[in-house]
Amino acid sequence: MGLAALGLVATPLIGCASRTAAPASASASAKPRAPRTGVPPQPTQLASIDRSITSQQRPAITEMEPPPDIFDAQALDLEFWLKPRTLEVVRPASNEKARLLYWKDGEVIDSAYQELCHLLRDVNGKKTAPIDPKLLETLWGTQAFVARYGIEQPLEILSGYRTAESNSRLREAGVPAARQSLHISGRAADIRVANLNAEVLGSLVRSFKQGGVGFYYRSGPRGGWIHADTGLQRTWKG
Repeated sequence: MGLAALGLVATPLIGCASRTAAPASASASAKPRAPRTGVPPQPTQLASIDRSITSQQRPAITEMEPPPDIFDAQALDLEFWLKPRTLEVVRPASNEKARLLYWKDGEVIDSAYQELCHLLRDVNGKKTAPIDPKLLETLWGTQAFVARYGIEQPLEILSGYRTAESNSRLREAGVPAARQSLHISGRAADIRVANLNAEVLGSLVRSFKQGGVGFYYRSGPRGGWIHADTGLQRTWKG
């Protein structure tokens, strides 16, 4: 039975995101507590893409291109949202990597949640704060979704939580950073997936309808990045 028939495709993600993250004022020694819930999240309606462009009309690119139905809500089923969640991330700034089972049977695993908060810490400011679980849902959903199509790569976390001081230093250095950035409250991450077209990655994140999405295009072998947050739904290019 399709999700539309179940009445689920327009339902926002819930579950571990039902608890709002605490203010981002914790020190590196603090242990963020994982929220617990027995209610699994449900998929939102994902945007479909234009199928009128044939493979002959598409320009050649070096990145892997997902199949045309990657934004099709019918590609998801309830089982996708009920299975255990393992998030694989790397932090180029600190040369750290981890593969963590952080959600199972409707509950966040506290030890894994704390480690994810540490991995998404302010590397420059050397401080850790609770990360909004809703953001983790978006990160996991993105990675698990593209893995269904053979794109199994860790999420590169270029920036997670930031102290207000670190955010100000970035602004002074000319790096695009909002004055009231959601990074400061642990509700945003700048991400990248190796070999995945940035436009595709950002469009997928946007299709979850869980917050803002910024497209930062840059030239070079590593390309740009995608900003994902749990604020108001909006998009921009920087």
